[in-house]
Amino acid sequence: MPYRITVDDLTGPDIAALLQEHVDEMRRISPPESKHALDLDGLRHPDITLWTLHDGDTLLGCGALKQLTPTTAEIKSMRTATAAQRRGVASTLLTHLITEARSRGYTTLYLETGTDPFFQPARTLYERFGFTRCEPFADYRPDPNSTHLSRTL
Repeated sequence: MPYRITVDDLTGPDIAALLQEHVDEMRRISPPESKHALDLDGLRHPDITLWTLHDGDTLLGCGALKQLTPTTAEIKSMRTATAAQRRGVASTLLTHLITEARSRGYTTLYLETGTDPFFQPARTLYERFGFTRCEPFADYRPDPNSTHLSRTL
């Protein structure tokens, strides 16, 4: 059965647990001033849409788009469940987010990720999808613990 990707209403226990795992891990890895992961309440914003990817009833991952301007958006909260890593979940979600961004008329996508070696697989994935380093965007400031990336659509 193929993966199913849907907009999530952020009310289920599975997404709450996955996002809490994400925030907890980012707190362990990143200094407090460099942690930009949104918790469940932070994702409940009218400018943010979060999608979840399921295999049957099993939640495997999530990813969000945050509109910055009418033509730009930021990818937020990309997360693959630990048990689903190395199964193509992140690539599938990223492809979906890029397609959705284009359909919304965005011309540029941005994201922020860490510089720690822990984040190397994420940076490699984003670069494989055509993201390149850029200056800090939106409210981000230069930070030795952050890498800022963008991609023209």
